[in-house]
Amino acid sequence: MQAMAERYDSENISIAGIASHSLVELGMSARRFKVPCIAVTEKGRDSLYVKYNRHLYSDVIQLDSFKDILKEDVKERLRKSNAIFIPNRSFSFYVGYDGVENDFDVPMYGNRYVLRAEDRTEGEEEKGQVAILRKAGVTIPKHFKRPEEIDRLAIVKAQQAGNEGERAFFYAESAEDYRKQADELLGKKVIDEKTLAEARIEEAVIGSRFNANFHKYVLTDKFGDFDFVGTTDRRQVNLQGFLNLPAKDQAKLKIPVKNEEIGHMGVTIRESKQELLYEAAEKLFHSEYLLERYPPGIIGLCGIQGAVAYDPMDPKGKRLLFYVFDLSPRIPGDPAMGPTSPEMENLTFKHHKMIDYCTGFDDLSIKDPLDLSIMEIRAAAMDKRLGAIVT
Repeated sequence: MQAMAERYDSENISIAGIASHSLVELGMSARRFKVPCIAVTEKGRDSLYVKYNRHLYSDVIQLDSFKDILKEDVKERLRKSNAIFIPNRSFSFYVGYDGVENDFDVPMYGNRYVLRAEDRTEGEEEKGQVAILRKAGVTIPKHFKRPEEIDRLAIVKAQQAGNEGERAFFYAESAEDYRKQADELLGKKVIDEKTLAEARIEEAVIGSRFNANFHKYVLTDKFGDFDFVGTTDRRQVNLQGFLNLPAKDQAKLKIPVKNEEIGHMGVTIRESKQELLYEAAEKLFHSEYLLERYPPGIIGLCGIQGAVAYDPMDPKGKRLLFYVFDLSPRIPGDPAMGPTSPEMENLTFKHHKMIDYCTGFDDLSIKDPLDLSIMEIRAAAMDKRLGAIVT
């Protein structure tokens, strides 16, 4: 893929992605930086892209199924367009990790192999995100291997039955409480015995949640090591509506609470505490374990989800820690980040020379984190270094 990218017509590159999750954002960033953007859509779920936002895309490839992107004629169409493909969660979920790693021979901005790490597998021998975070030395919640080990409020993260893309969380304070709630969800077929057996049980961290988002560069000589791009929080169905009710009314509801993500909202974190987020990113990006198991590590945007809470081991009860409980080693599907993050202006000041270099416009500003991805791709193309930024 690196050799193929080096053979591309670097003056006529394009960007491509699965039309889901974050492709409207990608299309806007591509338009800002004068790069053609190709939307790969699935029939029946493409109106947002072909009807309402067609102006963002230089080309639209309509498929019967997202997995058809692995067909040779589709890949050849992308390669003839000198396309650099940017993966999102929908790409890895609908196409599958084996297809992404072994059959999708189109240069990709990002590490196609680290996408598999988003799975929450366990054990030191595993290569999932829990092992990555633990080996990096990032603070993570206490893990309970069995319900019998629960000695404090715990959160049980199970996949929904028949829906691999969404999880059904529940809280338990003991093994008995765990069994009671699990039986209720099993009875309502929200989960099944398989997803329950594979569920991760971990300490429920009582703190303020933050999706801390970063961009990791390959061309460090031009952009530096990495950038913090902003923080957000998730809005979930039907959890959000449940939490909007008074506690006395919440107790009346007999419906299972599901953590299906429906949107995001912008949040900020005090300057004095931002270093907690930077430290987590620094440990993650430079982790020997990550770099050895998934070379060359993370490329481009990624999200680190966690919560800032008091350290129970601090005798004075004043020290705060950033507990990380989720890693998204690809574009976060988070359109709130650009318009709500004060970091966009900060990054405009930081990279104003590179903006001018990549576009010829010295008055263009950073509007969205994906601008950084487009900018690094353009810089690599201009310097004949496309092979360095793809896998």
